[in-house]
Amino acid sequence: MKLYLSCDMEGTAGVCSWSQVDPSNTDEYPLYRHTMTHEVRCAIEGARAGGAEQFLVNDAHWNMRNLMLEELPQDARVISGSRKPLSMMQGIDEGIEGAFFIGYHGKIGDENAVLAHTYSEEVFYDVRVNGTPCSEALLNAAFAGTYGVPVLLISGDRSIVEETRLHMPWVVGVAVKEPIGFSSVNSMTPSQARTAIYDGAREAMTQRRAARPFLFEPPIVLELVTAGVEHADTIALMPGFDRIDGRTIRVVTDDYRSAFHAFIVALRLGATANAPA
Repeated sequence: MKLYLSCDMEGTAGVCSWSQVDPSNTDEYPLYRHTMTHEVRCAIEGARAGGAEQFLVNDAHWNMRNLMLEELPQDARVISGSRKPLSMMQGIDEGIEGAFFIGYHGKIGDENAVLAHTYSEEVFYDVRVNGTPCSEALLNAAFAGTYGVPVLLISGDRSIVEETRLHMPWVVGVAVKEPIGFSSVNSMTPSQARTAIYDGAREAMTQRRAARPFLFEPPIVLELVTAGVEHADTIALMPGFDRIDGRTIRVVTDDYRSAFHAFIVALRLGATANAPA
């Protein structure tokens, strides 16, 4: 069995501040980079104990060059670097039989979620598909679903675990920390989190036959509420994007894969509005 792992950092045990996950912070970031790497390693080893044989890891945080490759199992393949065309889901295809989301976090606007955002808090104020407010986990799960790939495991804070299981009850969830608002947590220690992720990964493999791909029913209505009017100004220039109001852009399609591609384009275009004129 070939397993795909999309790995973020804000949902890693102990993380409660942007500075801890910012590669420019030479004090705390190296520590949490190590913690992230070993949570991924334990997910792989737990999945291996449950029968997985091949592992494709997508480093999906910030500049996407966070994982310490020499500390991962030698038979894993790792996708690193940005900007990847498919961002957090680079490498997913029909040859994958299951997906793990490691170190994930709540969506922007969640009341009780650590460092909550959806891809970029500097570009998006809200992201909705068919009226459903979406986290990165939900957006990414639906994209995996277009390839027939089910999500089997998610780790992160309590908010993202509960939200994901609400939409995909077959997913094994490992909550490594309890949020205390946006920027504080009650967390497992890294060693506890590694054990919990290993156990969760092994359990997810034993229960995988009950899992199914997550899909949104067409027509797909993708609504993007931007952080500022200036972001919508830029995104709305692209053919296929309809401007609904000052900060809301809409895309309608019968194909979620196309909608996800449009979302990535909007993300990249919106980011240009933050650059100096």
